[in-house]
Amino acid sequence: MSVGDSPASMYARGLVAELIRLGVRDAVVCPGSRSQAWALAFAEAEAAEQIRLRVRIDERSAAFLALGLAAETGLPVPIVVTSGTAVANLHPAVLEAHHSHIPLIVLSADRPEELRGIRSNQTTAQAHLFGSATRLSLDEDAPNADRDEIARAAEHARAAFAAAAGAVPGPVQLNVGFREPLSSALAAEVTVPVPEGSAEQDQVDAVIAAEKASDAAPSAVPAHVLPRGPRTVVIAGNGAGPGAEDLAHHGGWPLIAEVSSGSRYGRALIVPYRELLDSPDHGGLIERVIVFGQPTLSRQVPALLRREGVETWVVSEPDTELFDPGHNAHRATSLSVEPGAVDRDWLGHWVVAARELTAERSTDVAPDLEAAHSHDPATRLAYVRGEFQAIRAALDRRLLVESVWRATWPHDRLVFGASRLIRVADEHVPGKKLSVFANRGLAGIDGTVATASGIALAQQAESETGVTRLVLGDLTLLHDVGGMLRVPGEQVPRIQIIVGNDGGGTIFDGLEVSQSAAPDLAARVLFTPQEVKLSALAEAYGWEYRRAATRADLDQALTAPTTGPVLIEVTLTRE
Repeated sequence: MSVGDSPASMYARGLVAELIRLGVRDAVVCPGSRSQAWALAFAEAEAAEQIRLRVRIDERSAAFLALGLAAETGLPVPIVVTSGTAVANLHPAVLEAHHSHIPLIVLSADRPEELRGIRSNQTTAQAHLFGSATRLSLDEDAPNADRDEIARAAEHARAAFAAAAGAVPGPVQLNVGFREPLSSALAAEVTVPVPEGSAEQDQVDAVIAAEKASDAAPSAVPAHVLPRGPRTVVIAGNGAGPGAEDLAHHGGWPLIAEVSSGSRYGRALIVPYRELLDSPDHGGLIERVIVFGQPTLSRQVPALLRREGVETWVVSEPDTELFDPGHNAHRATSLSVEPGAVDRDWLGHWVVAARELTAERSTDVAPDLEAAHSHDPATRLAYVRGEFQAIRAALDRRLLVESVWRATWPHDRLVFGASRLIRVADEHVPGKKLSVFANRGLAGIDGTVATASGIALAQQAESETGVTRLVLGDLTLLHDVGGMLRVPGEQVPRIQIIVGNDGGGTIFDGLEVSQSAAPDLAARVLFTPQEVKLSALAEAYGWEYRRAATRADLDQALTAPTTGPVLIEVTLTRE
């Protein structure tokens, strides 16, 4: 350590250098005095083009930005905050990362030991603040000049990376006390020693090797083999991934795949599953259920799993919470089906019924080609008027989500907020192999704009094409309006926010409370009406604003070329 070097800065540079060596490519920093050594170390790395850095002033929104970056890349994303309430503001995103298995590394700066517990300014008990939500929680004493802080920091980086990106990814907290001087100028290039044979390095190497193996080959974990015979359905909840569709395909079983499952495609997909699960002739005949991911969008699925006599298998890693409403599920890390003939009658029974239901509730009317080419001018004119009327019809929730779904392609990203709209999409949109994300670990409205921004920034760092579309309600937007903040000097995300504005929380209109509570009281504390002028909001944050009143308006807004982020407002009525 050179004369004049701050131990805090040496530690910070060592940790940042090692995180970058391990594969970290994105970081989020919130300004603060106590955390300045970490912040400046990341800024130095950005200047050297070693990392993509984002700076945000709101810790809660910043944490969800980090969550979105990690959700898209699959790599741990560190977030730097100072002491006090700054750390507490990360809690919602840490909980979501825990339940959704998304790797985050919280770097929280703290007061040194001698300043704790004496009412020192901006000091609280922030070590281990997140409890059981973290995969690893370290509280480390302040760097000092009497030891090799670069090597010590590298050890902490390896432990944090390995825990965050382990078999069950999730959040990690590294809480470090810092003494003054809190930072110093860069005296020399930091060289991080790479230990051979250390437990931390072995763990990191194992994590990296496992990630590469998972990209190149099927899982090496022996699969539990399911016998054919029982009438089976496969249920794919949020984050299930392609494994659910693959098993349904090979088993010849109906696939119930929520819109954010990553499995909503294939010949076995059943879109109107709610109605069929309620039907004695379909749902009533189910004998076995296989669950991937976390189902959250219907009441029929939990009810099915609570039913007596239904055998339930849940694909889940060991030592994680099991989706088990019936308290009788079997856990398996992976599943396969025994060789044999597919029960075509069982699958066909569901597929035919699903097609009939879909046709009954379809809003699309096939064009009358005979009328279009009729020799009668009046007939042709009536056809044109009908087509024009269809595209100029006022938008409702279903037309909104169907339009967005239709405009989105595999190179795009689609994000849903915890609003009515994700449920409408889940009920109606057809199968399509898209990258769809939603914060369904806790199904909260926290940080939705920031999460989508993180996904957009990570996606466009790897591709020059594609747009991220965020579909959400007005209250979900307003809850995270700070996520719209544009930072000078940073890359602008290719993102469209499509907000269904019905003036409040109409999701409560579909719950039992709407029938039992006094309407004025429910409106006051549940519906919570708002009258924000979204066009002014977009202008204030430097976003392009468009308003869509019809299907044609929305289609045009979704596909029009843009130079920056766009807010598209769709006014909806309260039903």
